[in-house]
Amino acid sequence: MTLLKERIGDVQLRVMDNTNWRKPVYETNGLNLWYGASHALKNINLSINEKEVTAIIGPSGCGKSTYLKTLNRMVEMVPDVNISGNITFKGNNILGKEMPVEMLRSKVGMVFQKPNPFPKSIYENIAFGPKIHGIKNKATLDMIVEDSLKKAALWDEVKDRLHKSAYGLSGGQQQRLCIARCLAIDPEVILMDEPTSALDPVSTHKVEELISSIKNDVTIAIVTHNMQQASRISDRTAFFLNGEIIEVNSTATIFNNPNDRLTNDYINGRFG
Repeated sequence: MTLLKERIGDVQLRVMDNTNWRKPVYETNGLNLWYGASHALKNINLSINEKEVTAIIGPSGCGKSTYLKTLNRMVEMVPDVNISGNITFKGNNILGKEMPVEMLRSKVGMVFQKPNPFPKSIYENIAFGPKIHGIKNKATLDMIVEDSLKKAALWDEVKDRLHKSAYGLSGGQQQRLCIARCLAIDPEVILMDEPTSALDPVSTHKVEELISSIKNDVTIAIVTHNMQQASRISDRTAFFLNGEIIEVNSTATIFNNPNDRLTNDYINGRFG
């Protein structure tokens, strides 16, 4: 803990990314965020690269979820939030007028800590987004529902009860349904905030398999407290502490040969 006390307040970011270069979908530069007088994010510089899984790790209260929610502007729903800096999505500033929030969220899906299916049938949960975007043809909707559920590895489990309530599914099935609901609008990015923290190990494994199976089609950013999960499923990992990024690098480097002692101490359970 001595090292931690010495470094807090004077954290040095070390970025030595050895992954194969991919085009960034999101680029964050000099991002600062305050909840009232509380400085929650401090000079965040981070890219989320296309068709990769980026894990965001760190202890509770370090700014992980806050950062994730800036990427689809959900954080602005919290009172007394102030933001400075830049976040671009495919080169467009999401904090300005050039990308309306509705357009951004049509391209960026969100999966939360607890499954949140709509109080509708399984079918209607998946069809809801496409209908909002103007798709009315039943044959087209049927195809989207089936395709999305297959991508979410859920079709075989629910194909005979599509018109029954989504609340009848298990917790793990509900979370995969929520991922399928995201996939139904053909997003470019899915943001996941602790998507397996409320699930049992078997359901967690299925969600992790799903993430690995779709990452070649969609960019994923995932907040997780589970170090083993981050090491299993992500390509790049960013370590947050006290609202700052300590280190971002390939996941293999972060877990096997981190450049910063704070990263090493956190990975090895010395704090957090």
